[in-house]
Amino acid sequence: MKKDIDFGTVEGIAVAVATSENETGEPVWNVYLLNNNPFPIETVLVASKGYGYQEGNEVKTSVLRHMFERVEAKSFVQVEPIDPAIFHINNEYWVSYYIGTQIYDKRFVFVPDSIKAENLIEISMLQMQGILHS
Repeated sequence: MKKDIDFGTVEGIAVAVATSENETGEPVWNVYLLNNNPFPIETVLVASKGYGYQEGNEVKTSVLRHMFERVEAKSFVQVEPIDPAIFHINNEYWVSYYIGTQIYDKRFVFVPDSIKAENLIEISMLQMQGILHS
């Protein structure tokens, strides 16, 4: 059972929502998984979903699942594009991965309206502006 599993403490892993420009100069937003550790992580599963309220009505997005066999040390992977139309709800990324035989698990939640221009910072690993959640 899940309560019997020893999930290690997650360190050195972050999720970022970052912006760049496409060929026509339009802003494009993507979600990235960053591994700041000096070692790779393996069998990485990222489940994403959005949920919240809009004009008093409950809103839910589909649950998307992404699998990466390996994320190298001091590197990142693009998880998925994200539409600014859902920045007003919670955007959750549940990350599970292995280091050796030990499983690690953490939920990263970008709360409503936290993804906005005034919260952008420079994310050096990505060389982009974005919101970093670690």
